[in-house]
Amino acid sequence: MTLKRILAVTLAVSFAASGVFAQECMPSKWGADDQIGSANLVSVERTLNAAKLIKQGKSMPLGIVIGPDTPAFPPRSLNLQIVQPNQQGGQKLSTFGYEGNYNDDIIQTWIGIGSQLDGLGHLGEDGMYYNCLDEKEISAIGGLTKLGTHAVPPLVARAVIIDMAKHFGKEMMAAGESFGEAEIKAAMDAQGITVNEGDIALFHTGWTDGMLESDPVAWGSTEPGLNNEGAVYMASMNPMAVGADTWGLEAIPAKEGDKVFYGHVTLLKDNGIYILETMNTGPLIRDGVTEFMFVLGQPLIKGTVQAMINPVALY
Repeated sequence: MTLKRILAVTLAVSFAASGVFAQECMPSKWGADDQIGSANLVSVERTLNAAKLIKQGKSMPLGIVIGPDTPAFPPRSLNLQIVQPNQQGGQKLSTFGYEGNYNDDIIQTWIGIGSQLDGLGHLGEDGMYYNCLDEKEISAIGGLTKLGTHAVPPLVARAVIIDMAKHFGKEMMAAGESFGEAEIKAAMDAQGITVNEGDIALFHTGWTDGMLESDPVAWGSTEPGLNNEGAVYMASMNPMAVGADTWGLEAIPAKEGDKVFYGHVTLLKDNGIYILETMNTGPLIRDGVTEFMFVLGQPLIKGTVQAMINPVALY
């Protein structure tokens, strides 16, 4: 069965089981004109406190390398071409003042591939997005007119990794295996982890470590992750962002009775909390790191819904 078919069946079954219900719009606690949500929590004090977590002087990238073969939610794809402009037939660029030659690259891609930041204009409900913004108002073909990821300031914060694979006593959680408030609380208590307002909270499930290379089709069509209740619980702690080492954050197939990807609605639309997908948490877990300084400066492409990212963990 193809990746597209697996996802289509999964979504159809889950939507049929759960249904989708419109909810009344709730204005942002940061004001009627706010467009950056939890990024308002970036502050000098939080940045300085996060910097105190750098004890070893080490850094680790949280992004993965992506290419045309990287699995992605259908119909997303990526194509890269390397060209040598005006150098056909071995011509050299004497206009440089020397016999120069150079390579350039052209990329045609969907942005939601690999490690990414989900902006507040990504997923909504009943035509509405974060802070009561209507899709007819913001969803222009040339780019979002509001909520574009270019407007998000650098996300700098204390970050923690909650090791859910360890909580369940395994190297890798299974596809569709989900966790909610009780499981998250138990894992945090056992691992001595707290999530404070303005923190970055990442979940380690072992999914990318265990599946991306060995079975990329399965990696990109199913996943363990948050259930609907778990997303509500995470939002209650007012983090700056919630992420995981999975491509979509929530469990797929969804827990019975859950709405598909509804954690996205809870976090993005209802609370203005960013989502970080395909965070490469494995190397940090293996290095014994569960708390660190998180630094992200995303590409400033005007009007983008998402951003390809490579945040840095400093510890």
